[in-house]
Amino acid sequence: MSTTPEAARTDPYTLTPEGIKEPPVGWRASFRYLGPGLILSASIVGSGELIVTTTLGAEVGFALLWLVIFSTFVKVAVQVELARWTIATGQPALTGYNRVPPRLGRMGWVNILWMVLALTKLLQLGGIIGGTAVAFSILMPIGGDSLDFTSLLIWTVFLAVGSIALLYSNNYSLIERGAVFLVVVFSFVTILIALGLPLTPFAYSAGDLGSGLTFLIPAGALGAALAMFGITGVGADEITFYTYWCIEKGYARWTGPNDGSDEWVRRANGWIRVMYKDALVSWVVYTFGTLAFYLMGAAVLHPQGLVPEGNGMITTLSRIYTDTLGEWANIVFLLGAIAVLGSTMWAAIPSWSRMYVNLLATMGVLDWQDPVARLRWIRVFTVVLPVLWAVAYLTIQSPVLMVQIGGVMTGVFLVATVVAVWYLRRTETDPRLYGGSVFNGLLVVSSIAIGLLGVYTLLEVFGVGIG
Repeated sequence: MSTTPEAARTDPYTLTPEGIKEPPVGWRASFRYLGPGLILSASIVGSGELIVTTTLGAEVGFALLWLVIFSTFVKVAVQVELARWTIATGQPALTGYNRVPPRLGRMGWVNILWMVLALTKLLQLGGIIGGTAVAFSILMPIGGDSLDFTSLLIWTVFLAVGSIALLYSNNYSLIERGAVFLVVVFSFVTILIALGLPLTPFAYSAGDLGSGLTFLIPAGALGAALAMFGITGVGADEITFYTYWCIEKGYARWTGPNDGSDEWVRRANGWIRVMYKDALVSWVVYTFGTLAFYLMGAAVLHPQGLVPEGNGMITTLSRIYTDTLGEWANIVFLLGAIAVLGSTMWAAIPSWSRMYVNLLATMGVLDWQDPVARLRWIRVFTVVLPVLWAVAYLTIQSPVLMVQIGGVMTGVFLVATVVAVWYLRRTETDPRLYGGSVFNGLLVVSSIAIGLLGVYTLLEVFGVGIG
């Protein structure tokens, strides 16, 4: 199907002089142009926070509080730098990844590694749809006990079909509004409860918080810590799909095609500053959410020796609420769990659909610049992916393990992402758009930290222990 003139004129991936818009100045004027980061937060405040972070807190107590803060902060500079390249060029991440040498035929090595990541993410996102199904089943069991296969099967199918129906249009405004609602609902409740813990029998003290800032990793917690670092905050997948939402919000189109002029540089830097604000708001949201989940795991579950496992994950996590507020809070928690895990599904389905289609485009299956063909393929994956995730969960039925496997591979792919970011920065980003000295210093620190994570991960995979 050929591209219609109207589709080309309104396509955010097509940069034209007609699409140019002056960037806003200041926070107040910029607020209406924020949004990609909120979709990012919807994805982040979910699998990592509710499952991996809380589980880690339950396992080791307050000892790794420092890693929670570090893992959310250290990767933001890489996210912002890749988005800077996207705004400057109007191209999404996998298009850029494919240019990083060496290449095997049409495929760059980063995209080949991305395919391995995508396979492990089938497990992780299967864990998300499974965790949501368990929450629904406990709240409203169908055909027997809440954790019976029949009830879990019915709710898993319902979630897959419902997600497809709601997201099939792939309208950006719908995705953004849904993400904002889901993030606000559960983050507000969770942070309130975390801040209220000192008033309960599970109070934590300043000494507890101080013990978690000693920059040590307890024996036996390395695997869980590694998964948490890879999956909390912005992971490799979120860094990657953030570029698609920056484009679809309009940042690149409003900047316009690069004609080399000072006016283009001024506009580009203006929209990059808006993206900075968007990334900052997102960071605040998911950092506070991450800290709240970790504190609840450390303060409530750890002293009782409760660690979320298997399909009983939701039941164990609900103890955070029932032990703090009473049995009535179980319903509140289940609704909240549905919201937070559902937010990850809500953001993941359209995000991964775009990345899969972009990968196919780099392989020559379709023309990425054809908006009609692109949307048609995105809708195909909007149907296929939830079905694959549901099958993965029903086959394995261990949400915690499934999410942690995805977290480890995310840590490995972060290294490839850093390599790609530096290559694109050097070869394609206009030097007039580079960040200041403070940002560049943060980018170096971020890159080194991620590189060390990748080295450690590979050593662990090959059985070479450290420390």
